Amino acid sequence: MRFRGAGFAPGVNRYAGWTALFVVLAIWQFAGSAGLVNPLFLPTPFAIGRAMYRLAASGALWRHLSYSVMRIGIGWMLGTAAGVVVGFAIGLSTLARSIGITFISALFPIPKIALLPLLILWLGIGEEPKIATIALGVFFSTAISVYSGVDAVPRNLIRMAQSFNVPFSTIVCRVIWPGALPSILAGFRITASIALLLVVSAEMIGADYGIGAFVLQAGNLMQTDQLLAGVVILSLFGLAVGKLIGLLEARLLHWR
Repeated sequence: MRFRGAGFAPGVNRYAGWTALFVVLAIWQFAGSAGLVNPLFLPTPFAIGRAMYRLAASGALWRHLSYSVMRIGIGWMLGTAAGVVVGFAIGLSTLARSIGITFISALFPIPKIALLPLLILWLGIGEEPKIATIALGVFFSTAISVYSGVDAVPRNLIRMAQSFNVPFSTIVCRVIWPGALPSILAGFRITASIALLLVVSAEMIGADYGIGAFVLQAGNLMQTDQLLAGVVILSLFGLAVGKLIGLLEARLLHWR
């Protein structure tokens, strides 16, 4: 059996994915235009494109998108900052590990969207509960990926630095941080998806504006072309975030 790319080296055929997507869209459009599929249940790609154009031209798209981007941006940054700090504390301190892993193991399985009503009682009706829900979801996954990355750093490198009396702070910055960075950036990809899922769920429950609120409203009115337009917008937003993280990985992990 031959290994892909001579030993699992990453490789991408830039045309295969786009070709497959074009074929699927063409079949989808043909089925809708030929009347094989009820447009109420599954609008054609052209109908979805028209709905997206109308949303953009009316300004509604940018209003909904700006609210969602604001909530994701603030919530993700808060959750990531706290998760990185706690993750490194767990990875470097025995006391922090004993306490932190216990709480993370107990609280991580709880669906964070289930806490939204409680957060509304605590923080009031506004942006704070939605941002806090996103931050909580991002925090736990970030903390886990960070301390897992710290644990994966080869111990012989740390012992070698210690044998030369390298200061603790230098070991963290020059040995542990670069060694844990691949795991941390992989965690960023996961938390970006978590933030997107949570913002849609939170907006469906308690928001007037945002992509999640727009999708829910379109579904209630059976406007399936607009509903799928919202889904496509979410997909494009997720792809854009993934591309940004990919560029960050290429810049920070160029040594690999």
